[in-house]
Amino acid sequence: MRRAFFKATAALAAAGLTAKAMAQGSPAAQAGGGKQVKVVYQMSEGLDQAVRMMSNLRNHLNGAPGTKIVVVAFGYGIDFLLEGAKDGRGNTFDAPVAALAADGVEFRACGNTLTARRISPTSLLLEAKVVPAGVVEVANLQFNEGYAYIKP
Repeated sequence: MRRAFFKATAALAAAGLTAKAMAQGSPAAQAGGGKQVKVVYQMSEGLDQAVRMMSNLRNHLNGAPGTKIVVVAFGYGIDFLLEGAKDGRGNTFDAPVAALAADGVEFRACGNTLTARRISPTSLLLEAKVVPAGVVEVANLQFNEGYAYIKP
C-alpha cells in the first residue's frame, strides 16, 4: 500500500511540474505548442570543433526533426566550409554539409574572416552563404530572432 501511495504521489508531482513548465512557457512546452525551436551553432575553433559539430547537428535533427538550425562560422571555424577541407581521418566535409543542408540546416560564413584571411568566397562550399560579420550574425539570431545558442 505504501508503494502505491509513493507511485501516485510521484505521478501527481510529475504532472504538476509538467503543467507548471507549460504555463511558464518552457522551450520544451513551446516546441510542443506549435512554436518552432530555433538554434544557432557557433563555429570558431577549426576542424576539430567541426567534427564534433557535425555529430551534434545530426543528433539534434534526429532528436528534434523540426528544429530550425543555423551554423555561423567565423575565424578558424570557417575552415570546414572551404572546398576540399578534410578532418583528421582524411574525410571531406562536403558530403555531410550537403546532407545537412538538404535537411534544412543553413551554413553562414563570416565575410570579415574571409577578408582578413584573404580567402575568396568562391572557395566556400556551395551551401555556405556569406554574411558581413559572424559575431553580429550570432547576436542578431539570438537577441532579435529568438535563437538558442550552442557552441560545440
